Amino acid sequence: MDVQEITTRTALVRSRIPGVEFVINPYLGCGHGCRYCYAVFMTKYSRHHVRSAWGQFVEVKTNIAAVLRDELRRKRKTGTAMLSSVCDPYQPAERRYKLTRRCLEALRDFNWGIEILTRSPLVLRDLDILKTLPRVSVGLTIPTDDDRVRRVTEPGAPPIGSRIVTLRRLKEAGVATWAFIGPMLPMNPERLAELVAPVADEVMIDALNYRGQVAGLFRQQGWAYALTNEYAQRTRRVLMGRLGRKASSV
Repeated sequence: MDVQEITTRTALVRSRIPGVEFVINPYLGCGHGCRYCYAVFMTKYSRHHVRSAWGQFVEVKTNIAAVLRDELRRKRKTGTAMLSSVCDPYQPAERRYKLTRRCLEALRDFNWGIEILTRSPLVLRDLDILKTLPRVSVGLTIPTDDDRVRRVTEPGAPPIGSRIVTLRRLKEAGVATWAFIGPMLPMNPERLAELVAPVADEVMIDALNYRGQVAGLFRQQGWAYALTNEYAQRTRRVLMGRLGRKASSV
């Protein structure tokens, strides 16, 4: 993994995600290396890794927390920010750099609402902050129940079981939780619904939108069926039926 330290001029970015006001991305690039990730386009914004493969580099925005504090200080009203949209805020580099934690501290100090989406149990490190926040929710991306699928499609990401345990511990601590079943990878939807239902207050479901990116890989693994609209519709129907009111479709 090639890790480079950089600086940034902005921290809060206006979001195009429905229901999300601002996003904060402490890192450019992501060590989880998900093969289906839509954020591969971010390489064009890199100063050092324009030709690098996604998942092979991380650029660390070392000054982002200080920039964020300056921006929050100038805001006339409070809002809500999401960590993160084009990287995982708790990817492996966060253990060393703690940028996400410092951004959480800044948002807390200025009374902003916080939404988190990650694949990593490292979020539990910051429970001391999360438990004190009046407006916070934490989501874990869980696109399959099968860790064999995870190892192929998310080679640098934590196991599925650890994500379920993370949601459980967050919920037990009184933090609002949600699961993001997206993209719907090869799975047993009945089993996945059983896993997430007790630990997630809400569940969002999304299809595999960038199929061409993984078509060759899926065919090689014998998963061509998961590239079809029929698979997406059938899997979504089972998940929605099993999860009931908790579930919504993107």
